Amino acid sequence: MPDPRTLNELFFTTLQRFGSKPAAVRFKQSGRWLSFTHAELQERVVNASLGFRELGLGPGDRIAILSENRPEWAVADFATLLLRAVDVPIYPTLPAKQIEYILRDSGAAAICVSTAAQLAKIREIRPGLPGLRSVITLDRDATGPDVMPFSDLMSCGRKALPRYPEWEMEAREVQPDDLATLIYTSGTTGDPKGVMLTHGNITSNVVASANAFAFDGRDETLSFLPLSHIFERMAGHYLMFYAGATIAYATNLDAVAAEMVEVRPTVMTAVPRFYEKLYGRVLDAAMSGSALKQRVFLWARKSGEAWVDYALAKRQVPAGLALRRRIAEKLVFRKLQQRTGGRLRFFISGGAPLNPDIAKFFHAAGLPILEGYGLTETSPVISVNTFEHLKLGTVGPPISGVEVKIAEDGEILTRGPHVMVGYYNKPEATREAIDPEGWFHTGDIGLLDAEGMLKITDRKKDLIVTAGGKNIAPQPIENMVKTSKFVLNAVMLGDKRKFPIMLVVPNLERLKAWAAHKKLAVSNDASMLQLPEVQEKMDREVRKTLRDLAQYEAPKKLLLLPQDFSIEGGELTPKLSVKRRVVEMHYAAQIERLYAEPDPAHA
Repeated sequence: MPDPRTLNELFFTTLQRFGSKPAAVRFKQSGRWLSFTHAELQERVVNASLGFRELGLGPGDRIAILSENRPEWAVADFATLLLRAVDVPIYPTLPAKQIEYILRDSGAAAICVSTAAQLAKIREIRPGLPGLRSVITLDRDATGPDVMPFSDLMSCGRKALPRYPEWEMEAREVQPDDLATLIYTSGTTGDPKGVMLTHGNITSNVVASANAFAFDGRDETLSFLPLSHIFERMAGHYLMFYAGATIAYATNLDAVAAEMVEVRPTVMTAVPRFYEKLYGRVLDAAMSGSALKQRVFLWARKSGEAWVDYALAKRQVPAGLALRRRIAEKLVFRKLQQRTGGRLRFFISGGAPLNPDIAKFFHAAGLPILEGYGLTETSPVISVNTFEHLKLGTVGPPISGVEVKIAEDGEILTRGPHVMVGYYNKPEATREAIDPEGWFHTGDIGLLDAEGMLKITDRKKDLIVTAGGKNIAPQPIENMVKTSKFVLNAVMLGDKRKFPIMLVVPNLERLKAWAAHKKLAVSNDASMLQLPEVQEKMDREVRKTLRDLAQYEAPKKLLLLPQDFSIEGGELTPKLSVKRRVVEMHYAAQIERLYAEPDPAHA
């Protein structure tokens, strides 16, 4: 069977290959896991697609999806594609004004919204969107005179089916160069840009990624990253569907830990923050136990990581080390495996750099993380580690069909069928991003090593250049700091300054426990962070993680923050990337005071 060239071909091909599987998707309802077979999923998709037709929608029209992850998201997406329309996914965490911008810029004619809360946002902005003709609601209690329930949309399409005998033939007429989706990048500055991705862009990425991994049709995944972001959309949605994996939708972010045990996934996609938190919980549990428990954990980690060095170098593991690793698995690592459901074969990581130490620990624990790299503009995968080509600290070799080269200034450039058409309504921004030879300029700094593995060092725009002319890549340093159990988040600043500083969000629960142990008088979080003993403690904790840095790279002063960065506060993008400029602006007064103080002795 030839590889699909469009997402519609991918849909039909998958139904043909895996139609006999008992479950295509799973979801939780009233505390019970329910499922749709591939045939039931197809019926819903076709009915929804013809329901869109009955609303007067057709090829080229924009249909927005404002929803959390759930089966209806997948149905609405495939239904839009079969219609040869263009879908516009929107983060459900966005406020009404940002949603209004996306709907107006994209020219959306219809929108599917999940809940009454999301519907309220649309009601607020709808008077300013005359082009938005139809609002379809997924939840039964999201009702009103000017909306259509999703069940009614499908019912309408089912009744209209006899009038469209050639629906499948028409769906197959879509071409690889036809626009499939407009994905608005949150961006760390300015208005979001609509990334135009074609059927061919995404499908080529799905096929190349599927060939890079060993899927066998028996896999199951738990989907919890936002489907409105290209990473989960491609890897957790299209790729898993094409590979024949059953896709289970997590109820919400807070339920992921419990539902991993219930679903028992074999493969999962996640961002580094997920692995950091999981590692942190494991470390907390081990180090809060008895002295014996702590020693056993540290011994197991050391033994496992020594085993990883041999295994990844494809060298024979000494018999004694192999035995120690088996004992470590029985005493320590098996408990972590059980936390993931006990069947997990591997994780896929993307969206941000993964700390190599955390990656090594998970490999040692028998839960390998295959780290990849890409952007919305590249559909998204540019490169990824596989079991054949795996090197910690890198994002693997470029996938099949993708070209990568490093520009003179260190910027990563890529070219191939995965590169977007351009930014919607922004020709100048498109010309800045894609040069006349078709190379997309990623804005990331990196290198290709002797083995052809890509290594990311930092974002081009995030590089700190001190007043003394020293170049500092902040992301790897921030990742080191976040390995401390006393640190929740960290952002390094210092561009054009005499020295770098770091804004640190402490793990307040851990810090309060330490303060209580030290019998420090604490009235509230903010006052606790002002105590000299607490500041000295956090300074020691941060510096412990940064022992191997050059002197100029290490932050010379810390600013402790009483609360974490948030999407609502504007400091995080919906995919949880830190908006450095916003953070710097929010804490400008404190930062200036920090720099105005006498230089530290170790500066």
